[in-house]
Amino acid sequence: MLVCGVDDAGRGSAIGPLVIAGIRIEKNKIKRLSEIGVKDSKQLTPRAREILYGKILELVDDYHVARIPPHVIDKSVQKNQLNQLEGKYMAKVIAKLKPDSAYVDSCDVNPNRFGLYISKLSQVGKIHSSHHADRRFPVVSAASIIAKVNRDRAIERIRKNFEVGSGYPSDPKTMRFIREYIESNGMPPKFVRKSWKPVKILLSSK
Repeated sequence: MLVCGVDDAGRGSAIGPLVIAGIRIEKNKIKRLSEIGVKDSKQLTPRAREILYGKILELVDDYHVARIPPHVIDKSVQKNQLNQLEGKYMAKVIAKLKPDSAYVDSCDVNPNRFGLYISKLSQVGKIHSSHHADRRFPVVSAASIIAKVNRDRAIERIRKNFEVGSGYPSDPKTMRFIREYIESNGMPPKFVRKSWKPVKILLSSK
C-alpha cells in the first residue's frame, strides 16, 4: 500500500513561487517518519528542516515538487480561483506519484469539496482532505518540510541580488523593497505577486 502526503509552502507570500510538494511512502514505513522527528514544518527551525529533508528523501519511495510562479498565481487570483489552482497542482503531484491513497492539507473551507476536486483531477479515488493535515498526519508533515525547504531555497536565490526580507506582506523589509522598486521602475520585479492587495495598493498610489 503506497500512501502520498501533499502540502504547500508560500501561499501567503508576496514574493516568489507557491511550492507544492508530495511524498510517496509504503504504509508500513509511515511510523518511521515520526521516529526521525518529522512534524509540521512551521514547528521546526530552518536547520532542523534541512536535516530532516535528507532523512525524508532516504526513507520515502518517491517525491515530487511543483513550483507555481507569480504570474500564474496572479492570473488565478484575478479570477478568484487560487484554491482551484492549488488543487490542480496538488492533483498533478499526486498523479505523478501514483499512490493508492493520498492525504492533503485543504486550503478550501470545505475539505470534502477540495478532496473531491483533487480526486477527479488526479484519478486517485482515496483522497483524504482535511484542515491542519500537516499537524495530524506524518505523511503530510513530511511533504510540508519538502515544500518549505524548496520554497526557502527559492527565496535565497532571490536574496542573492535583492534585499527582499522574508517575502511576506507582514515583513516591513519586504514591503519597503517592493515600494522602492516600484518607485524606481514603475512596476515590481517578476518575482513579486502583483495581485496581492498590499502590492496593488502600492501600484495604485504610484
